[in-house]
Amino acid sequence: MTSSSLGKGANVIVAAPEVRAAFSWAQAPDGPEVRVWAVLLGADGRALGDGGAVGGPRPADPSGRIRLSGARTVDADLAGLPPEVERILLCATVEDGRLGQLRGLELLLTDGRTGVPLAHFPVDAGRETAVVGGELYRRAGQWKFRAVGQGWDTGWAGLTADHGAVEPSGAVEPSDEQSPATTAPATAPPATAPPPPPHLPPLQETPRTPAAEQALPVDIRKRLSLRKQQVAVSLEKHGAAGVRARVVLVLDASGSMSGLYRRGTVAGVVERMAAVAAQLAEDGRMHAWTFATHPARLPDLHLAELPEWIPTHVRVGELTLFGRPRKPRRGLLPGQVDMRTVGIQNEEQKVIAEVRAHVRAHPVADPTLVLFFSDGGVYRNAAIEQELRAAVEEPVFWQFVGLGQADYGVLERFDTLPGRRVDNVGFFAVDDIDLISDPELYDRLLTEFPSWLAAARRAGILR
Repeated sequence: MTSSSLGKGANVIVAAPEVRAAFSWAQAPDGPEVRVWAVLLGADGRALGDGGAVGGPRPADPSGRIRLSGARTVDADLAGLPPEVERILLCATVEDGRLGQLRGLELLLTDGRTGVPLAHFPVDAGRETAVVGGELYRRAGQWKFRAVGQGWDTGWAGLTADHGAVEPSGAVEPSDEQSPATTAPATAPPATAPPPPPHLPPLQETPRTPAAEQALPVDIRKRLSLRKQQVAVSLEKHGAAGVRARVVLVLDASGSMSGLYRRGTVAGVVERMAAVAAQLAEDGRMHAWTFATHPARLPDLHLAELPEWIPTHVRVGELTLFGRPRKPRRGLLPGQVDMRTVGIQNEEQKVIAEVRAHVRAHPVADPTLVLFFSDGGVYRNAAIEQELRAAVEEPVFWQFVGLGQADYGVLERFDTLPGRRVDNVGFFAVDDIDLISDPELYDRLLTEFPSWLAAARRAGILR
């Protein structure tokens, strides 16, 4: 497993049976004193009794599997943890000062046996005095790590109000059977790690239709060719070389997105996602929707139409933070959407429902990958959760991408919600997607899709 630099809300599979989580920062002479903690949660999201918090005078949990190994590090024997431990929050707190005084605060997860980096998360902190940097959690028989970055300006008390943990008042000695000294002797055989997702065999390669790409302007054709190769590399890296999928693009058109449309960010996203469809889809076609208060179906994007499709359907200047243009645009072209009818609010659940209905009405042999871009402002949490839970049994994987560090509501925590047969939702957020390289963007987009493919096939959702 290679190291991943994660954005807030992103997650990776952890196949290592033992891991080390280390906070790091540049200590200033007048900087605050930092404490590192681990909080063990059960299936209900609450701390597991008096031994649920590790830190301060309590260097280990009662099982001895979670322990502080230094002032800034937490060691976790994931393979040996009791089954009641569902999540492990990795936290940092200060008493005098604020976390924003620490320069370069970050959380690094490494393999506890080999020291190989597994994940890296730069933690953005300001006036907060407590933060959950990341969490380890169980999902479908495997451990995963999620970059959280949730903070409180009320310190440990604020954190515990949400999770029911109590500050340790004294050390708890591990039991004789599960003490750190007896769990990993030098001659002990390696613990069995949760199995990684099975490698998906390449499907039969189908010839492309290069004529569509040959019709593109030279600069676009060169970018598309390179990006297709980068998508293929990301798929192969995650064990899904040669897979096929129907690709659906969903673009937020709420009022707060106006700046991203005006600066060309959304147009850039469309061109980069066209490469995903060109690599995955049988005919290179990408289905598309836009949404705000109401969803609207856009014409399918065919590769040969890319130069015309973007200015025709990603229309700069027709979105404003304070509403739509009062006068309708004269002479709408075929397939164009009158953006006044879309509205300005965030109603993600409506477009999710419409995409689901389209997939049911137009079944295909391949799975569907939905690439959903939004700048946040999510508030219909219950309705969104209801739609995505209902979609668990459908051959669709929903990859949400946050454009900025806004409020993404249930989308940020969906990966940890129990009661789903397979994990059908991925999420990550980026501060500025224009600054993310193509290889990194495609890695983030496709890191969970292969795992879902394997799980959906085992569950009989896919053939």
